[in-house]
Amino acid sequence: MLHLRDWFVGVDAVTGAGRAAYLVDPLRQEAGDSLLMKIGETANRLRRADLAAPEGVRWADAVATRNWLIHQYDTIDRSLTWTTLVRDVPAWRDALAELVAVPEDAASP
Repeated sequence: MLHLRDWFVGVDAVTGAGRAAYLVDPLRQEAGDSLLMKIGETANRLRRADLAAPEGVRWADAVATRNWLIHQYDTIDRSLTWTTLVRDVPAWRDALAELVAVPEDAASP
């Protein structure tokens, strides 16, 4: 879960400069792809562990995105990945906030 939290922060870094910057920057696009694949793989593991998805989250959607990026990398629609990064991932971050939060006692040395 802590990895998810960090990847959500990474998505903010990828999208922070805006859509135009994302669409012209192949490195930013690759970073976004990598984050979406990691989120999708994590969703797959959580689904297999029978962790119920919170309202607004469908593990299968993230898994499908991961699979598309891995297997159809030559036909990626950057407008679609942008939308996923700025609409879907923040909604997931909000829905999963309690699961990815670091407990107070875990943050202390």
